[in-house]
Amino acid sequence: MTFLRIVIITFLITLLAAFNLCHAHDHVRDNTILVLGDSLSAAYGIEIEHGWVNLLRNRLDNYSEDGQWNVVNASVSGETTAGGLARLPKLIEKYNPALCIIELGANNGLRGQSTSLMRQNLEQMVKQCSVSGTSLLLGIKLPPNYGERYTQAFHQVYSDVASECDISLVPFFLDGIALKDEFLQADRLHPTADAQPVILENVWPILSKALGSL
Repeated sequence: MTFLRIVIITFLITLLAAFNLCHAHDHVRDNTILVLGDSLSAAYGIEIEHGWVNLLRNRLDNYSEDGQWNVVNASVSGETTAGGLARLPKLIEKYNPALCIIELGANNGLRGQSTSLMRQNLEQMVKQCSVSGTSLLLGIKLPPNYGERYTQAFHQVYSDVASECDISLVPFFLDGIALKDEFLQADRLHPTADAQPVILENVWPILSKALGSL
């Protein structure tokens, strides 16, 4: 075998390997949904398999004929938008998600933190997620005892971010849960296991449309 032929064969093998690696990376991107949330998505106080994210995983197994969706739950109890923003780059590097579900802000609100900073953090997260795919934002509402001015500014953040970044929004993903005793744990903040299917149904209509556009 001539030297030139060896060089050509080596080049073709290298090119094929690079092609396969590229498409393998695309496959990971196309089938990963990253959930970046706080205790409301981390199944706080209940068995993890009963949480709405795991219920979503089970539904997607039946939703797709080839089982293409892989759900990664990166939610951490107590997380704020600043914490999520700090963790996100490594998560994107590792999973290269096609869709990021961002469920953060509740702990910012409960601590009375700046709504403008919260908005900046959410916008930065959406921009980072746009490198590999798109985002779905899950909104939360605060109880009225935080004051009308603050609660209105807080609630407005979600719609402003969704509009500015042109992403899908579930305005209040705890709708039908937050004011019902039977759906809340003793702390009056976290949903029970019985509430998790309701959360999934609140998220699913918008999420399924987002998935259909990928």
